[in-house]
Amino acid sequence: MRALYTLLWYVALPFLPLRLLWRARREPGYRERIGERYGIYRGEAAAPRAPVIWVHAVSLGETRAAVPLVDRIKRGYPDATLLVTHMTATGRAAGRALFGDRVIQAWLPYDVPFAVRAFLRRFMPCVGLIMETELWPNLVASARSAGVPIYLVNARLSERSAAGYARVASLARVMLGSFSGIAAQSAADAARLRALGAVSPFVTGNIKFVAEPAANVSALGRELRLRFGDSRPVWLAASTRDGEEALIFDALAAASLPPGALTVIVPRHPQRFAEVAELLRQHGIPFVTRSSNAQVPADIAVVLGDSMGELQAYCAAADVVFVGGSLLPLGGQNLIEPIAAGRPTLFGPHMFNFAEATEKALAAGAALQVADAAALVRELTSLLADPKRRSELRERALAFHEAHRGSADRLWKWLEPRLALAAGPPTLRTPTRAP
Repeated sequence: MRALYTLLWYVALPFLPLRLLWRARREPGYRERIGERYGIYRGEAAAPRAPVIWVHAVSLGETRAAVPLVDRIKRGYPDATLLVTHMTATGRAAGRALFGDRVIQAWLPYDVPFAVRAFLRRFMPCVGLIMETELWPNLVASARSAGVPIYLVNARLSERSAAGYARVASLARVMLGSFSGIAAQSAADAARLRALGAVSPFVTGNIKFVAEPAANVSALGRELRLRFGDSRPVWLAASTRDGEEALIFDALAAASLPPGALTVIVPRHPQRFAEVAELLRQHGIPFVTRSSNAQVPADIAVVLGDSMGELQAYCAAADVVFVGGSLLPLGGQNLIEPIAAGRPTLFGPHMFNFAEATEKALAAGAALQVADAAALVRELTSLLADPKRRSELRERALAFHEAHRGSADRLWKWLEPRLALAAGPPTLRTPTRAP
């Protein structure tokens, strides 16, 4: 089965640069260092100091979730090289913003044997930590052959994804059985992984619950709120996906938010900023863009958040937050950031990618679920007009976030002895130059 999988990769390889260039039309980051996708590494990433601890965070969400893990590793192994790899341009840009020069960054190569072997030879990691659900059979097999222990951390596997892997059960069983250890977000995730072949997955909780605001978030949030209008009711549609904006605009047109209410809409993917701007024009809705850095006039009811890396600040500047990706069957987006900010948090019926966090937040009264866009606008109207109810939801959200922050401690307690075996005791390993 892995041979067939590899053959399909080889067939696709000649066409993949065209796909990167196509995506680069909207996200120029895809033009950067294309050779790394094939295992060709140059420049800063060419000769890291040993020991090299490798963290793979495929995209934006995984990169943000990796922050508490990266912080712990840097405290425990200040002399080690921390390598962070990505597959998407948004993930790499977020890593640059979040980690700066504390880490080196690279693209993870395509999952073909020659490329992943070149990656492992170049960086010679003593251990690899794969965030969430990045399952690459040739990468895992090559790491095992090279003696590099690989751990799947903060692992999640939805029922839909589990059903997909079950169709290639023999490939999934060997791959999952080759991990040196798996730390799952929930008991349900652990059960699905175990059914596919994972050996004794350990439940640590979701470290996305621990994400702390960046140092400048409060100040930027206050600045944004002043630009929006300090006395205006403000709600945020965060990380919206294709098709959701039209539903929201139609629902807003059919209802009336409180006087002066401002809608701030932030698409999940930056390549859609222009698309959503055009959609607003088609609906005849005047708007201001975040990138203009302009004060929002009182007669403008919509701000288009066309910026990257500012979602926490948008949450801080809003009275109520709606989590996108949930009005349509797309699985939802991360609900932890608005909850951690103490904002009344709403989402639609489709949150299957964050099923456990959603269930727990609803049970704790820390979030609200709506059936569709019309119900969303009705709930927004009620909340924006009711400061007392917003305050109650704020207290529940903050209490819920505080109660779940121990997940990072549990993960580190599980992971630390495994890192010590691979990289030496924390703070004691003397780095040497890799050959």
